[in-house]
Amino acid sequence: MDTAAEGMAPSGFAVEVPGFDGPFRLLADLILDQKIDVCDVPIATVTEGFLRYAKENATWNLEEATWFLAICAVLLELKVSRLTPKTTELDEEDLLGGSPDLAYARSIELRAFRKVATELARRLEDEAGYFARDIGPGPEFAHLYPDPMISVTAEQLSALAAQLLRPPPTVDLSHVTPIRFTVNDAIQAVEEHLARIEEGQATFRELTADCEDRMHVVVRFLALLELYRDGKVELQQAATFGEIEVAWRR
Repeated sequence: MDTAAEGMAPSGFAVEVPGFDGPFRLLADLILDQKIDVCDVPIATVTEGFLRYAKENATWNLEEATWFLAICAVLLELKVSRLTPKTTELDEEDLLGGSPDLAYARSIELRAFRKVATELARRLEDEAGYFARDIGPGPEFAHLYPDPMISVTAEQLSALAAQLLRPPPTVDLSHVTPIRFTVNDAIQAVEEHLARIEEGQATFRELTADCEDRMHVVVRFLALLELYRDGKVELQQAATFGEIEVAWRR
């Protein structure tokens, strides 16, 4: 073991885990050399032991803690990679599980697919010489067309026109709360109220004294938030659910 590594490693820190009892540096080297399975090492127990060692020993330094964290990070990465299940593609033997019945059923399916593929290829080859006709009959056959308007009367046309030109029914919006207050109007009202006060301070209760209903109060509160975001007012609340003090920034 080289001198530089010994200076960086916490040589005085020893661990006692199943299958190993000795310096943590030696344990880390054995794990990295794949001589000890990392899954057998409880890293949480090692970390708790190092914390106790750091509290009891007043000579530990930042290099020791940094080295320990780096080694633990490597061990955690190795342990996670070992414990995480690997995605493997199953081959034909794994899918069938060595069962002759499944193999026979798979052969029947393959035979059916081959038969359908052969039939499709035959049909594509037979129909390759046929093309769709994109135009209708010629003008010499126009007199043979039935007149689509021969059975339509004027009353039917009138009824159809009345149905198409009838205005759509009015949607009932009685259940929707009308918007009578806007945030811009509320901002203007707050600014005017604070401008009338010499100190430029008021409570939220005073600013909403003229509100007609709860929705009006909500809009007034949103206006205060807009003014606070723009840096025009200061808001203070001494206690939870307490009175909100509003001060104008001059």
